[in-house]
Amino acid sequence: MITAIREVRRARKLTLEDVARRCNPPTTAQTIGRLETGTRTVSVGWLNRIADALGVTAADLVRLPDRADLPVAAILDADGVHAPRHATIVTPPQPAPDLVAVIVQSGIGDYRAGDQIWCARLAPDRFGEALNRDVLLPRPAGRFVFGRLIGREGDKLHILPFGAGVRQQVISDPPWMATAVRLVRTL
Repeated sequence: MITAIREVRRARKLTLEDVARRCNPPTTAQTIGRLETGTRTVSVGWLNRIADALGVTAADLVRLPDRADLPVAAILDADGVHAPRHATIVTPPQPAPDLVAVIVQSGIGDYRAGDQIWCARLAPDRFGEALNRDVLLPRPAGRFVFGRLIGREGDKLHILPFGAGVRQQVISDPPWMATAVRLVRTL
């Protein structure tokens, strides 16, 4: 199996030791290095452990013949633009089962017309993870609220919708919430 473990690790600016420590249970940097280079066979178990340690899905670490990866031509930083030191790729985003999308028709706040906002659904016991993030909440009759989660008091969520002069909304006991995790924008 051909993997993109090294490319994803480098893109996240992590060392072999960092990934080894983040694995559950922790392992050695040498083991991660062997799995990256193909010296050691990557099992599904190892693939899942490393994906969790990198904060990606296992599918993001597997190179499939029908999925095009993008080669990185240049890196832009404070010192300007330069070629990568090693061959690097970027894996295009893939939707996960817990994702929903918001399509922006008219620009509002930081969002422009044509943007796609990918949101990861959260169960009520995980709502606290979304504090100070952009969220989507379902309302009765097929309506939604989209805005910044600015507070939480028990089962009441305080949402500040985007736009000038809008008022805070308080939503009680929603069945789920989705946190904005990816912005897809055409330039």
